[in-house]
Amino acid sequence: MLLVACASMAACGVTREYKQPDVAFPDAYRGGKPVSKGSPADTSVALLPYRSFFADGTLRELIDSAMVHNIDLQIALKNIDYSRQTLNAAQLGLLPSLNIGAQNTKTHASDYGVKTNADDYTAFGAASWEADIWGKIRSRSKSAQANYLKTQEAAKAVRTRLVADVASGYYNLLMLDAQQKTTRKNLMLADTTLKMIGLQYTAGQVTALAVQQQEASRQAIAGTIPVIEQKISAQENALSILCGRMPDTVKRDRVLFTIKVADALPAGVPSALLQNRPDVRAAELAVRAAHADMGEAKANLYPSLTLTATGGVDALKTSNWFSTPGSLYGVVQGSLVQPIFQRGQLRAKYNQSKIARDQAELSFKSALLKAVGEVSDALVLLEKVKVQEAIAQERAATLHKAAADATLLFNSGMATYLEVIVVETSALQADLDLATIRRQHLAAMAELYRSLGGGWR
Repeated sequence: MLLVACASMAACGVTREYKQPDVAFPDAYRGGKPVSKGSPADTSVALLPYRSFFADGTLRELIDSAMVHNIDLQIALKNIDYSRQTLNAAQLGLLPSLNIGAQNTKTHASDYGVKTNADDYTAFGAASWEADIWGKIRSRSKSAQANYLKTQEAAKAVRTRLVADVASGYYNLLMLDAQQKTTRKNLMLADTTLKMIGLQYTAGQVTALAVQQQEASRQAIAGTIPVIEQKISAQENALSILCGRMPDTVKRDRVLFTIKVADALPAGVPSALLQNRPDVRAAELAVRAAHADMGEAKANLYPSLTLTATGGVDALKTSNWFSTPGSLYGVVQGSLVQPIFQRGQLRAKYNQSKIARDQAELSFKSALLKAVGEVSDALVLLEKVKVQEAIAQERAATLHKAAADATLLFNSGMATYLEVIVVETSALQADLDLATIRRQHLAAMAELYRSLGGGWR
C-alpha cells in the first residue's frame, strides 16, 4: 500500500510543465521580400547543406577539412560527450541504489559493563529508494537532458560560424590575389611611363621634376606589393588554423571574378529561426533547463520519502553464514523528512532559481532579436553591395579608358605627365576597390547563409 501511494503521489509535480516563451515575429525580415501566402512554411536557403550552397570545389574542400580537424569544433563535440554522461547519471536517479558489503565487529567490553560478544561477522545487501513525490528527480533529469541538447546546438552553432569564417577567409584570399595581380600590372605600367618620361627628359621636353614625380609614384605602387604579400601569408595561416593544421599555403585554382554571386537568396520567414538557428535553439533549451532547475528547487521545500531495506547473514563465525535460515536477518524502514531550519535557505535557492529562469528567458528573446537583426542586416548588405559593385565596375572601366586616352594625349604632347600619373593612380585604386567590393559581395552571401542558420546540416 505504501508503494502504491508513493507511485500515485509521484505523478504529482509542484511546477507547471514547460511552455516555450511567446515571441511576436514579423511577417518578413526588414530588407527582405514578403513570403507569399500558400508557399511552404520554410523556404530559407539555410535548409541547403553547405556543399550545395557553395559551388567552388576548393572552398568545399577547405570547409570539409575544417569540419573534421577544427580544434574549437572538437572541443564542442567533447562537451557533448561530457554532457551525455551527466544525462546518463541523471536518468538513473529514479532507480534505487544498491550496495553490498561485509563487515567484522570486534568489541572489547569493560569489566563493569554489559558483556557482549567479542566478534560479529556480517554480510549484507542494502537498497535505498527515494520516492519522487514532487518531481524533484524528474526535474533534475529534464534539466540534464536540456543541457545535453544545448551542447548539441552549441556544436551546430560552431559549425555555422566555422563555415562562414572559412568562406570569408577564402574570399578574402582571392581578393588579395586579385589586388596583387592588379598592383603588379600597374607597376609595369608605371615603369613604362617612367621610361617614356625619361626619354622626354633626355630630349629636353620635360624637367627633372617630372622624372622624380613619376619615380615617386612608381615607388608608392611598389611599396604596396610587400604589404599585400604579408596579408596573403597571414590569411593563409588563418585559414590553415581554421582547418586544424599548421600554417601553410592554401591552394586555389580560381580567381575572384570567376566566382558567381547570387543575390536572390530566399530568406524564408523569421519564425523559422526557431528551428534553423542553433544558437537560438540553444538559448531556448537554456530556458527549458532553468525551468527544470526551478522545479527541483521547489520540490526541495517539500518532504522527501525514502525507503531503505537491508538484509543479509549475521553470525559469530563466518562458517555459520550458510546455516540458514538461522543466520538471516533483515531490516526495512521508511523515513519522511521535512526540512524546517533549512527552509529559509531552500526558499532563497528557489527564489534564485526563478530569477535564473527569467534571465534565461530574457537571453532567449535577446538571441531571437539579434538573429532577426543579423538576417535583416545581411539582406540589406547584399542588396546595397550589388549596387556598389555595379557602380564600381563602371568607374573602373571609365578610368581605364581615361588612362589609355591620357597616354595617347601625352605622347602627342596634348597632356601633361601629371595628368597621366593622376589618372593611372585613380585607375589602380578603382581596380583595388572593385576587388574589395566583389569580396564583400561574396562574403555577404556567406553571412546571409550563416545568419539564417545554414551550414550545420
